Amino acid sequence: QVQLVESGGGSVQAGGSVRLSCAASGYTLSRYCVGWFRQAPGEEREDVAITYTGDGRTLYADSVRGRFTISQDNAENTLYLQIDNLKVEDTGVYYCAATKQSTRGGCAAVVTGLPRRRMFDYWGQGTQVTVSS
Repeated sequence: QVQLVESGGGSVQAGGSVRLSCAASGYTLSRYCVGWFRQAPGEEREDVAITYTGDGRTLYADSVRGRFTISQDNAENTLYLQIDNLKVEDTGVYYCAATKQSTRGGCAAVVTGLPRRRMFDYWGQGTQVTVSS
């Protein structure tokens, strides 16, 4: 059984940083298409970063590029999302998600699928990030 467990959220002031973690079990994060999503109040869940962990190629949403960094620790089977220079509009629930796609081409197909959230097979429970001005 696949489980994804996020942690690291909290209340942060604008301009600050936070690192989110996603610990996986029943699923090996290396060499799969995985990502982070965000859902703001009253909004649809949107992808902020999608990566193929086999080579680290990552697609970032325009609104977060340069501030968000996705990384992985294969030994710990954990995915991270480093968020710097937080903005109030970054507030939301952040979800870790994973697919069954284990190739770069499969991940490319995930990225082109719309909406992207429907291309993901496994989801964590989410962690709240609240940014205050």
